[in-house]
Amino acid sequence: MNTDTNVLFENTENKNIPQYKRAHLWQIGFFSLNTCATNLYLAMMAYVSYYANGIAGISVVMISLLLTVMRVFNGVTDPIVGYIIDKTHGRFGKFRPFMSLGNILLAISCSLLYFTTHHIPMFLRIPYFILVYGLFIIAFTFQTAVTKSAQSIITNDPKQRPICTFFDSTFISAAYGGVALYVSERLIPHYGSFNNPKLFAEFIIVTVVLSMLCTLLAILGIWSKDKDENFVLPQGPGHDNAVTIRAYLDVLWHNRPIQMLVIAASTDKFASVVYSHAAVTVMMYGIIMNNYSIYGLIGIITAVPSLLIVVFGISLARHFGQRRVLIWFTWASIVFQALIGLLLLSDNINTVSLKHINFITILFFTVFAILNGCKSITNNMVIPMIADCTDYELYRSGRFVPGLMGALFSFVDNFVSSLGTAFVGIMLSIIGFGNAFPQVGDAMTPLILWSTIFFYCITPIIGWIISLISMQYYRLDKKRMEDIMRELNRNNKKSA
Repeated sequence: MNTDTNVLFENTENKNIPQYKRAHLWQIGFFSLNTCATNLYLAMMAYVSYYANGIAGISVVMISLLLTVMRVFNGVTDPIVGYIIDKTHGRFGKFRPFMSLGNILLAISCSLLYFTTHHIPMFLRIPYFILVYGLFIIAFTFQTAVTKSAQSIITNDPKQRPICTFFDSTFISAAYGGVALYVSERLIPHYGSFNNPKLFAEFIIVTVVLSMLCTLLAILGIWSKDKDENFVLPQGPGHDNAVTIRAYLDVLWHNRPIQMLVIAASTDKFASVVYSHAAVTVMMYGIIMNNYSIYGLIGIITAVPSLLIVVFGISLARHFGQRRVLIWFTWASIVFQALIGLLLLSDNINTVSLKHINFITILFFTVFAILNGCKSITNNMVIPMIADCTDYELYRSGRFVPGLMGALFSFVDNFVSSLGTAFVGIMLSIIGFGNAFPQVGDAMTPLILWSTIFFYCITPIIGWIISLISMQYYRLDKKRMEDIMRELNRNNKKSA
């Protein structure tokens, strides 16, 4: 079979069978490391509240509000960077420059933040933090915009796109699981607490090195795809598929699939920001379960069964389509998240241990593994679905705007999820943690128990219910995408 990526479709005897530009498995895997590169930073920055509060001396409420405002700023930068990406083409490609520059700026901004902020005079400390964190946001937008927009050129085969979800899920789990293990088993035992500046100094060095390695491999993965012949290049200002502000507004108004996908993903992301907040994990593992080391180990121990669930989900998506599988696994996530909530109410939840394995330990790890696999599907399936929305827009209007699709997704995603950080900070201040975050070993109270259940269980369930409602109006199922590809095939032959 001809797999030349310079053509959109292959010629076949059966004109009704859509043919696709595909990618080698290693290309999909390597490019997915771009997701790992940015999520390593995201996993590290989950602890920035502890640095800002415990070392830089910024109050809990203030740092929570600052991080919320900066995430809103992140949303503002998304459409700007997306517009620039759609306008970019040349000898260095459309996406590789943003990956390279973004990762370099991430290293610079995070190094400045963690190595210097606490040395700045107090009256300048907050403005300095905002400035450096703003640079981090811009750099992060550069690199993550590529993750969401470049999916459309890696492959447009509906059976290959779900494979992207497998690699994304694997690498994101590795990033977060690895960081959690590193923090709980290496950094905290070695440095004592989050109030030690040396902890964050080591943290940033390791993150920078690993993220740069992932970025280099991701650039290698997209290298042969990131060429002008793989893009539908915009014409002059008066042409129908020209990339203009007016064209952007038309896309935002008329592309219903991306609208519904954004609603589904942003509510999930809000919930994810809440339940993965460093303070929430401390409350759950370090206070309620009284065994914070489990936090680092549980992701590693359950990684294989969780990935098996992801593989099962991907195989279903290749057969039934991404939309249907996303709905199925969202329902499963609701069920198993509720089970976690019931387990947290158990009187012997603080006996969960790997040293003395008992029934509740086995039950908790089993439910967690299944839940983690389901959440990996729901969180990551939406990324290749953005590429479906890009193809739909090409079919609908003739515009190839992967940057806009990714930027719109990120804009609303960041804006809504930005409320998650402020939400946790405000709620913690209400229950008595206005000056300092909960610490490992604090006394367990009913207020902490129910607050943790609300953060970790109830909030994501509400987000998933909203996702299920929005998916009822998302029509790009497997059959619809095949019809779109056939129509693009005919249009491509007419213009040839």
